[in-house]
Amino acid sequence: MPPLPGLRMDFLTLFLIYLCFVLATFALLCICSGRKESFLTRSVNSASQVLSFIIPTQLQRVTQRALHKLFHTRSCLFVVLHIALQAAVYGEYTWEVFVYCWELQFHLLLLLLPYLLLAGNMGCFILCSRANPGIITESNHAALVKIYAYDGVLFQKGVVCPTCDMEKPARSKHCSFCNTCVHRFDHHCVWVNNCIGAFNVKYFFLYLLTLTAMAATVATVTATFLIQVVLLSNMMHGSYVDDQGQERAVEILFIIQHLFLTFPRIVFMLGFVILLTLVLGAYCCFNLYLALTNQTSNEWYKSRRYGCSHHLTSQPHDRRVVYKNIYSKGVWMNLKEIFKPPTVLERKKKT
Repeated sequence: MPPLPGLRMDFLTLFLIYLCFVLATFALLCICSGRKESFLTRSVNSASQVLSFIIPTQLQRVTQRALHKLFHTRSCLFVVLHIALQAAVYGEYTWEVFVYCWELQFHLLLLLLPYLLLAGNMGCFILCSRANPGIITESNHAALVKIYAYDGVLFQKGVVCPTCDMEKPARSKHCSFCNTCVHRFDHHCVWVNNCIGAFNVKYFFLYLLTLTAMAATVATVTATFLIQVVLLSNMMHGSYVDDQGQERAVEILFIIQHLFLTFPRIVFMLGFVILLTLVLGAYCCFNLYLALTNQTSNEWYKSRRYGCSHHLTSQPHDRRVVYKNIYSKGVWMNLKEIFKPPTVLERKKKT
């Protein structure tokens, strides 16, 4: 093989730096997310104060309005970005990976599996984004307030929402994005442009599961194709001449570089979907943990301020305020509650 210029490694180096930067940013956000006054928040506030002396006041106001509209109100921007990313990945998969794999006689069902998962994911996406998450109104307030008991720690009886002017049912929260109180509020998801609550959490869980499976399947098929290319070319047993004119045996780094230069879009897409699989897989496991313990993201976040226990028993001799998850009824019943939210009639039968 001919010698490779050293500058060609810059593409691979920048790509690896990009992946490491995204992973480090995600890890930092996860670490800082549980703190009310986190290091990240203090850093952003400090940077804003410094920039306020440099940036003109009028530009600051325009920027603040734009950021508020983007991150604190309902917006279709992230939905459009979500669809654009899916279109880019599936466009590359269809245009190159599918064609190459078909020529290499991959099984048709394996090649079509990402499209089947895409169809299921789009169905869950539409249901999750269009479904009523459990908006509390004057007509259903009396019924919803009877479904869950107040635990006395995270949810206190008699607390009135100042915006909706109604007593908050247990496990509910006012969403600043949608400007409504939501029953069994989990979080507001910008990717589906809707709150996640009691009545659409099942769609969100299936949406997240199919999205993770999509990324994993595309990554698996793409990685299998690249491995097949290496094996068919017998590259592992070859050699190359480096910049100093010395002949060297082919190493894994050389193979990655060669694949990156031969199939740049495919390798870039593979790196993206692998990263997406890891991030979505971790988040999917977290949501599974919440479902098995009958918690919401909102409750998990708030409970970190207290000692946390998932048992139903109490310890009256302990004077410290300890949060106990009174809503957990066992793994099977907790999962059942996700897919079939309890009603007032069901609660009366149990009592």
